[in-house]
Amino acid sequence: MIPLRDDFLRGSYPPLITPFLDGAVDYDAYASLVDRQIAGGSHGVTVNGTTAEPSTLTVQERDELVRIAVEVADGRVPVVAATGSQSHDETAQLTVHAAAVGADAVLVVTPYYIRPPQRGLVEYFRDIGARTDLPLLVYHIPGRTAVEVPPETLEQIADVTPTFVGLKHAVNDLGYVSDARRRLGDELRIFVGLEELSLPMLAVGATGLMNAVGNVAPAEIAGLYESVASGDLIAARKQHDALFDLNKAVFWDTNPIPIKYVMRRLGLIPTNEHRLPMMPATPELEKRLDELLTRMGLI
Repeated sequence: MIPLRDDFLRGSYPPLITPFLDGAVDYDAYASLVDRQIAGGSHGVTVNGTTAEPSTLTVQERDELVRIAVEVADGRVPVVAATGSQSHDETAQLTVHAAAVGADAVLVVTPYYIRPPQRGLVEYFRDIGARTDLPLLVYHIPGRTAVEVPPETLEQIADVTPTFVGLKHAVNDLGYVSDARRRLGDELRIFVGLEELSLPMLAVGATGLMNAVGNVAPAEIAGLYESVASGDLIAARKQHDALFDLNKAVFWDTNPIPIKYVMRRLGLIPTNEHRLPMMPATPELEKRLDELLTRMGLI
């Protein structure tokens, strides 16, 4: 693994939503969301992650979102570009573009639907990693991709991909974190990808959060990380408890349907549009989310 600054790829890097307006990507609204994350204390931002609905975007739209994020961030925080696709060619294009416009790292999801053998995954990441000098994170989310990456495969990827530095782990498996760290060392960057496991996964060695709720509460998510990093687990538990209901609400429907509705209700985006086959929140979900936001004192 390539050496990294000690503070790099640590902390809260929220995966930003993609705002739409009348069917088109609202780039102005997106720029304001990047700025809000920096003002709110996020340690970085993630572009085109699952919460951004990247499968509904064109390659050109994904490229433009990365360019805007880099431009707005202007070096104030790192930008991680999620560049993975089901297509090797698209992943290569997206990765090369992210490097060209100044992204600080890439997050590459395991190619979905195809269900490749483990040796195919190793070669896939070796090939993508050879196309850029940027640090590369593997995005491990088998619930969406139907592809598992066991820790021994991570070792093989690391052996042939010098730029591999870690992963986003969106699996209900704390033991995986300890196994991966034991195999690859404490410099391995591990981002928590399941909101409810933010505190426990940080406690066993994860180095950061890519938490959809960070779109709504950037300061609170950043604060949770900072409490754990400073060793104040009592404060971290209180922060975890305060966020728990909101973290659970992410999964009341397919992410980011609940998050986008909450953001509209809080005035962070003008409309909670989606592109097919995604859909806005149902009236029943809206009512449930409104009740939650009222209980939390947010509306």
